[in-house]
Amino acid sequence: MTRSFRQYLALAAMLCCAAVTNAEPRPIVVELFTSQGCSSCPPADAYVGKLSARSDVLALSFHVDYWDDLGWRDRFALPQSVARQSIYARNLGRSSVYTPQLVVDGREDYVGSAAKAIARALNENRDGAPVKVSLRHAEVLIELGAYPSATPSEVVLIAYLRHAVSVIGRGENAGRTLEEFNIVRAIRTLGSWRGQAQSFNVSMSSLPSDATDVAVLVQPYGQAPIIGAAAHALR
Repeated sequence: MTRSFRQYLALAAMLCCAAVTNAEPRPIVVELFTSQGCSSCPPADAYVGKLSARSDVLALSFHVDYWDDLGWRDRFALPQSVARQSIYARNLGRSSVYTPQLVVDGREDYVGSAAKAIARALNENRDGAPVKVSLRHAEVLIELGAYPSATPSEVVLIAYLRHAVSVIGRGENAGRTLEEFNIVRAIRTLGSWRGQAQSFNVSMSSLPSDATDVAVLVQPYGQAPIIGAAAHALR
């Protein structure tokens, strides 16, 4: 074996090792499906507010519209939130959707106010695909590092509003003032990813005007457990 060939093998081993260990700690993703028209949801909304202050958790509130016929139209409800929740219901073996439902990392769900059970689920350390989100020239730049063990996934951009207060005039929460956190305002699939280094650019002007932050989720097709996540403030 020549010296140059031995050097080549050593370099290849180093690169291989670097690629395999490219997984890094990531925030645990907590998705709350909620509605301003649901009287059981305010405690779960408050709990998400507490989680949103943790650096190791990415908490998002998806407002659904199927309680709007109870007399109050949720101004934050999105049909895409209902579609996302419906896929989780199927994957997690639920007979129907419900609120407040809290899904942890796409793997398991809880009634949104079950803080003790959820806290246990959040104690797990989870590695993931390397995802970086930054702002550059009025664009959101998403960079994914190489992750050889990845399964084919979709890259999802979520624009959200950090905090809002709503006075509810009708429905189950009539007369209440609700405080809500990390409210999803748009859900957009950016493209597919198969474990290679890849980047995406999104114009900030294309995002909802009330969005204060963006999150990026990397999730195998079929809305399987999340393998990558990151977030960044827009202002």
